[in-house]
Amino acid sequence: MKEFEKIYSEYYDIVFQYVLSLCKNELLADEITQNAFFKALKKIDTFRGECKLSVWLCQIAKNTFYTTLKKQQRHINYPLEVISSNESIEQKLMDKETAYQIHRLLHSLDEPYKEVFWMRTFGDLSFKEIGILFEKSESWARVTYHRAKLKIKEGVK
Repeated sequence: MKEFEKIYSEYYDIVFQYVLSLCKNELLADEITQNAFFKALKKIDTFRGECKLSVWLCQIAKNTFYTTLKKQQRHINYPLEVISSNESIEQKLMDKETAYQIHRLLHSLDEPYKEVFWMRTFGDLSFKEIGILFEKSESWARVTYHRAKLKIKEGVK
C-alpha cells in the first residue's frame, strides 16, 4: 500500500492535468482522477510494464473520463433549437456517419498514433506535453500526430 501511495503522490499531478485538459472542469477532473487511481489500485497487478506507468494511468483516466461523459450524456435534454435547426436530416446523418467513420478509423490506428491523436485533438495537449508523457521529444509528438492524421485522411477517402 505504501508503494501505491508513492505512485499516487508522484503521478497525481500528471494525471490530473491530463484529465483537466480533457474536461476543462477542475472539480470533475479531480473526481475522475480519484476514480482513475482507485481503478488503478484495483488493477495494479495487471500492469505489465509495456509502457510507462504515467501512460498507463492516463489511459485509465481517459477511459474513466469517457465513461463519465457517456453517463452524463444520457441525462442531457437537448434544447429545442438544436432539434429544429435548418440542417436537413440527411446532412445530420451524413455528418454523423462521417464522424462515426473517423472514430472507427481512429480506433483501428496502432499505438502510439491513436493515443497521440487523442491527446492532441480531444485532450488539447501540446506537442511538448505529449512528448513528455511518452518520454520522447516534441518533434516526435508532432511527427506521430501528423502521421496519424494522414492515416485517418486516407481512410476517409
